[in-house]
Amino acid sequence: MSLHSSYPAISDLKTRARKRIPHFVWEYLDSATGVEATQARNRAMLDQVLLNPSILHGEFAPELSTTLLGQSHPLPIGIAPVGMSGLIWPGAEQMLARTAAREGIPYTLSTVASQVPESVGPHAGDHGWFQLYPPRDPDIRADILKRAKASGFHTIVLTVDVPVASRRERQTRGGLTNPPKLTPRLALQAAQCPAWLNGIRKTGMPRLRLMESYSENRSALPSNQHIGYLLRTSPDWDYFKSLRDAWDGPLIVKGVNNPDDAARLTDEGADAIWVSNHAGRQFDGGPASIETLPAVRAATTLPVIFDSGIAGGLDVLRALALGADFVMLGRAFHYGLAALGEAGAAHVLDILREDMISNMGQLGTKTLADLPATLRTHP
Repeated sequence: MSLHSSYPAISDLKTRARKRIPHFVWEYLDSATGVEATQARNRAMLDQVLLNPSILHGEFAPELSTTLLGQSHPLPIGIAPVGMSGLIWPGAEQMLARTAAREGIPYTLSTVASQVPESVGPHAGDHGWFQLYPPRDPDIRADILKRAKASGFHTIVLTVDVPVASRRERQTRGGLTNPPKLTPRLALQAAQCPAWLNGIRKTGMPRLRLMESYSENRSALPSNQHIGYLLRTSPDWDYFKSLRDAWDGPLIVKGVNNPDDAARLTDEGADAIWVSNHAGRQFDGGPASIETLPAVRAATTLPVIFDSGIAGGLDVLRALALGADFVMLGRAFHYGLAALGEAGAAHVLDILREDMISNMGQLGTKTLADLPATLRTHP
């Protein structure tokens, strides 16, 4: 039986994933902040983006390939950074890097991943991006950039929408610390998920290994106040300029929702703008990212990347129709890993690909560039 028969949608992988990982891990992966209104708004506003079907186009195979920052990709899709991926599924960072390399799409390693760049970069080939939470200490920043480049990561993604730690109440109630400490309550949850637990026994309990290499503080901290928060700063425009001077490769800025910010970043030397509200994990009183996308698109000539709320290939098409050049997913790939291991990450891409092809057939769009003309309504 094919995976498409058993798991035709990402929601099916999500359902299986929830059964295979401990509750405290699920709360880390699936939760947002506050009452999770922004997370819900992301979904609701995507559903308001309507596209006009078109008929009598004959048989055709849509062209899904695209070029971003000088690199060709078979799909306009990449893997977004997720902190502590190795907690969600043991060995996640290497699995996702290998998937990206096989499929020819970007994989973004987080500063607060459970693995260091040196152990992940070789698996990503020439598809590795490195997401930077900005260190306060310029020497630490310089060393991280050096290590990322030496490990094969050619693109830096500066994340700017985490000026302070968010509360993430569900995550806090789940009892997760960083590094994770298996209290009796959490140990009982882990014991009920033997595949996850056996993997952890092989890989070791995940830690923020990159951040810990710059600090002797390895005490268990609340998961939303971990060592990564202690070492990083809230960047300003001067910080961005100094990073631009320090990095000679592509520089993407992630977490942009204001068109004025997008315009200034264009002038200051960014190479791409990433529209994102951190999937609702940082601020619960803002608009859905899909609502801010059109104004950001109009404010810049740079490539625009999008994430937040994407649940299938139709959502990818919606974002592209509203001006995105590329779409990234984080949670979806981790649902796949938790559900089926490394095969699950590849299956997520298969689902997205088949969904895009099916819906582009309904729209009569032969290329991605045709999608904006199908737009009917948007938030």
